[in-house]
Amino acid sequence: MILIILRFLLLVWLAKTEAAANIALPGCRDSCGGLSIPYPFGIGSNCSLSEDFEISCNTINRSSTPYNGDLEILDISLSLGQARIMSPISYQCYNSKTKKIQYTDYWVGIPPFRFNHEKNKFVVIGCDTLAYINFTIDQNSYLGGCVSGCDSLKSLTDGSCSGIGCCQTTIPTGTNNINLWFDEKFNNSGPEVYNFSPCSYAMLVEEKGFHFNTGYITSSQLQYQSMSVVIDWAVGNTTCDVARTSKSFACKSKYSNCSDSNSGPGYICNCLHGYQGNPYLQGGCIDIDECATPNPCSKPGKCHNLQGGYRCSCPLGWRNKHNNLQECKLNLAPLVGTCAGIVALCFLGLTTYVALERRNLSKIKEKYIQQHGGWILLEEIKSKQGFGFTIFTKQQIEQATNDFDSENIIGYGGQGTVYKGTLRDQIFAIKKCKIINESKKGEFGKEMLILSQINHKNIVKLLGCCLEVEVPILVYEFVSNGTLFQYIHNKKQGSCISLATRLRIAQESAEALAYLHFSASPPIFHGDVKSANILLDQNYTAKVSDFGASILALTEGEQFVSFVQGTRGYLDPEYMQSCQLTEKSDVYSFGMVLLELLTRKPVIDFDAPEKEMSLCSRFLSAMKEKKMQNLLDDEINNEDDMQIIMEVAELAKQCLNIKGDERPTIKEVAEELDRIRKLKFHPWGQVYTAEEMEILHSQESHNNNIVIDHSNYFSMDKEAEEIIDVGRVV
Repeated sequence: MILIILRFLLLVWLAKTEAAANIALPGCRDSCGGLSIPYPFGIGSNCSLSEDFEISCNTINRSSTPYNGDLEILDISLSLGQARIMSPISYQCYNSKTKKIQYTDYWVGIPPFRFNHEKNKFVVIGCDTLAYINFTIDQNSYLGGCVSGCDSLKSLTDGSCSGIGCCQTTIPTGTNNINLWFDEKFNNSGPEVYNFSPCSYAMLVEEKGFHFNTGYITSSQLQYQSMSVVIDWAVGNTTCDVARTSKSFACKSKYSNCSDSNSGPGYICNCLHGYQGNPYLQGGCIDIDECATPNPCSKPGKCHNLQGGYRCSCPLGWRNKHNNLQECKLNLAPLVGTCAGIVALCFLGLTTYVALERRNLSKIKEKYIQQHGGWILLEEIKSKQGFGFTIFTKQQIEQATNDFDSENIIGYGGQGTVYKGTLRDQIFAIKKCKIINESKKGEFGKEMLILSQINHKNIVKLLGCCLEVEVPILVYEFVSNGTLFQYIHNKKQGSCISLATRLRIAQESAEALAYLHFSASPPIFHGDVKSANILLDQNYTAKVSDFGASILALTEGEQFVSFVQGTRGYLDPEYMQSCQLTEKSDVYSFGMVLLELLTRKPVIDFDAPEKEMSLCSRFLSAMKEKKMQNLLDDEINNEDDMQIIMEVAELAKQCLNIKGDERPTIKEVAEELDRIRKLKFHPWGQVYTAEEMEILHSQESHNNNIVIDHSNYFSMDKEAEEIIDVGRVV
C-alpha cells in the first residue's frame, strides 16, 4: 500500500515538472547559462519559430551566454512580448598629449524587432558634447540629438540627467535601427574641459537600469562597456484578425488569445486568465489550481477548482449537531429569496453599469475634443457659412476605412499611417497619426483653422478631422497618382520625364511653399520638404503634402523646436545644429528636390562608397570640377538644353548654401524657375546667341533678385565646400 502511494506521488510530481518545463519545443534545450529560452525562441536550428528567433548558446571561459545573432540576450518575456539585450556605448576621448581624438561610432540594427520607446532613453554624457542618433522606422530615416555641457565638477549632481554633464531624450515608436555618432566640433579639447573630462559617451539605455554617476565625467570607465536595452518582439507582420485565418497562426494553445503589437506590425500571444505556460505550444497553457494555494475563499467557504478559474461554495445556514460538529444544511426559502434579490441587484447593477459606461464614453470623447481645442473649431464652423471643413465622428472614420483595414493602407510615414477612405461615394485620404506634441494639444484646433483655410492649387487640401480620439485623425483630398519620389525613381516602369515636365513640377512646388511662407496667415514653415511629400494628380500637377513636422510662425524669425524632425539627406545642416527651423530650412530641402529632378538619383545612396553616398556632396564636387554633365539624368543630358539645365543647377547650388541667410527665399526661387521656364519656351527656340541671352536677361531682371553667374557654372566657393561634409550626415 505504501509503495502504491509513493508511486502515485511520483507520477503527480513528474506531471507537474513536465507542465512547468513545457516552454520549449519537444527535444530542444530550454535554457542557456541559467536563462530560460521559451518558444517561439529556440536554441539551435529547427527549435525556433523562424530564423529571427533562433538563439545560439555560446560558451566562453566555461560560461554559457545566449545570443540572437550579435545581440546578447539578458532575459525574454512571453507575456509582454519584450526582451532585454546588451547594447554597446559610443565614446569620444581627447588626448591632451597627442592632440588626437579617439572615438567609436556604433550602428545597432535589430530587425524585425524594435526598440521600446517607453523604457529606453537616448543618453549623452560629457562636458562638451553634441551627439546624434539616427532612427530607422518603416525604412524611413529620422535624426535626433542631445547636447551636454558643464564647466566644473561642482555643477554636476549624481542622478541628474537634465543637460549638465548628462542629457537624455526619448525615441519614437517603431525604431529598429539606430546609429550613434558625435559632432567633431564638440570634442572635449578645450583646456577648461579636458583637464577633468577627457571623454564623452552616447548610448541607448534602459531607463530604469541607468543612474548617472559624476564619476563617468572624470574617468574612461564606460569606454568598453555595454548597457541593457529593452526591445519589443512580435510574431509575423500582420494583425491578429489577419493572422487567425492563416495556417501559420502562432497562438497554438486553445487556451490562448492574440493581441496586436503596440510598437509596429505583428502580434503576441498570451494564456487566458486562469492559465499559465507557453501559448505558442500545443497544450502549452495549463490550468492554474487556485485552490492549491492558501484558500482564496473566505471562511467557512470551500474552494472548487475549475478550468480557468475557481468557485467558492458557502453555506446559507448552520446548526449544531453531533457534539458541536458543524455541517451545512440547505434552507430553500432563504435561498430563493436571496437568489431573487441577487437577480434584481444584478439587473439593476447591469443597467447602471451600461448607463455609466455610455456616460463615461461620452465624457472621454468630450475630454479629447476639449484637449484638442475642438470647441473653438466647432464655433468657427458654425459662424462661417460654406467653411468647407468637416468634423467627422469616430464611427464615420471607422466606416470609411473599414475599421482601418490594412488593405486600405496607401502610405506609411514617421508621423502616421494613411488610409484610403470612402464616405458618401467620395474618396478621401485619411491620416491616422501616431503621436501629438503634448505641449501643443490645446492649440490643435487653432492650427486646424489655419491649415483648413489654405487654398492653393498646388497644396493638398485639408477637408476635416476627427477629434473624438486620443490622437486626432486628419482627412485630406485624395491625390491619385502617387508621389514625386515614385515618379522620379521608379525607372522600372520605363517612364520618360521631359525637362519641361521637371521644370513645371519644380515651379509648382516652389510656388506652393512660397504661398505657405508669404501668403498664409500666420506663415507656415513646412519642415519636411522632400520628393516623397510632393504628390501628383492625374495630370501630374504637383501638390505639396504632409504637414506633420510643420510649424506656425506666430512670431518673426526662427522657431525653436525641442526635437529635430525631418528626413536624412534633406535636412538643413543649420537647423540640425541650432534646432531653429526657419523659412530657409525649407529652401535647403527644396534644393535637394531640384537635384533629384535633374539627376533622378537618391539623395542618400547607401550602396555607394562613403564619400559618394551624399548627392549634395557629389553635386557640389561636380560643379567645382565642371563635370556637372556626368551627374545629369541621360534623358535631359543634351546640348540643346544645357544652358537651361545649368541655370537650374546654379539655382540649386544657391539653395544649398551652408549659411541660411545667404540662400534665396522660396519666393525668389519660384520666380527664377518661372523665368527659366519662359526662356525654355520662348518663340526664339531653345538655343540662344549671346546677344539674345543679354536681351532676355534684361527683360526678366526686374522679376527676380537672384544673381546667376552665367560665366562659370562649375565654380564652388568656400562655404559650398563646407557643406559637402555636412551632407554626409544629414
